[in-house]
Amino acid sequence: MQRALKSTHLGKTLLNCCAALLLSAQGAVANADGLAGTGPVPDIVASNYPLVYFAERLFGSHARVDLPVPPDQDPAFWKPSFPAIALMQKAGLVVLNGADYEKWLPKVALSRLKLVDTSAGFKNSYIVIDDAIIHSHGPDGEHSHAGTAFTTWLDFTQAEQQADALASVAIKKYPGLKTEITHNLQSLQADLRQLDDELRRLVASNQTRPLFASHPVYQYLARRYGLNLKSVHWEANEMPAEDEWKNMQQLMKNHHAQWMIWESLPDSPITERLNSLGIKNAVFDPCANRPEQGDFLSVMRRNIENLSPVFN
Repeated sequence: MQRALKSTHLGKTLLNCCAALLLSAQGAVANADGLAGTGPVPDIVASNYPLVYFAERLFGSHARVDLPVPPDQDPAFWKPSFPAIALMQKAGLVVLNGADYEKWLPKVALSRLKLVDTSAGFKNSYIVIDDAIIHSHGPDGEHSHAGTAFTTWLDFTQAEQQADALASVAIKKYPGLKTEITHNLQSLQADLRQLDDELRRLVASNQTRPLFASHPVYQYLARRYGLNLKSVHWEANEMPAEDEWKNMQQLMKNHHAQWMIWESLPDSPITERLNSLGIKNAVFDPCANRPEQGDFLSVMRRNIENLSPVFN
């Protein structure tokens, strides 16, 4: 009798375990398809911080978004390590900037089904750079800005399109999140439109004002907002050589700029020498990597504030 009871109890236990495993498997499939369940969707990897920010805004708490680029490297010239490649291979989505930003992409084996080229929708509007020079700075080594201009998000209307492209793919892959992603996209696009409106109104007050840029990364910014901009290849922490100062003075003969736009505030000796030429500094941080403080939106708002004295 006791053996029969034990056998019956064991059978019920096995049935319960099988049922639990079946439910767990069904839940896992549902989560993977984005149809049901409370667990997060697979991890998302993005190739620069603006895309990380867009993904975080769209998915909220439903995904973990990774940026594998070290904080001291420019994502546009970064080469992924083996752990970074493994991270991308395991991710549910790999969010790309496009516009020749991810130069490493042809050398990395990734499923095309998980790639999201967020700028492909406006590829006919890419800006091509013909006269770039080779230079080096920091741990990124030698590189050139030749080819396609890649800081697409500095035109906030293009940033809006990039967010929309990501949202479209995300909804198809995770349809259970459609309502939330759609709502979050509307909120994000409203913020980007506000940035666009503020910057257009600011620049329009003195649109012809000549400006210098420390680096050729503001092409889309200049085109969208009508900046009268000429670029050099200077680094904020490296004193330019004498021939570069001579080139600057030569440029000033026909381009009477009183302001230079920088990605970050230059060292004091550079500032002092620029001031001696009648040139002041203004920072417009492209925010390609994760900022030490704030987020993409707060950095862009601060950028616009930094340009206020330039155009007023």
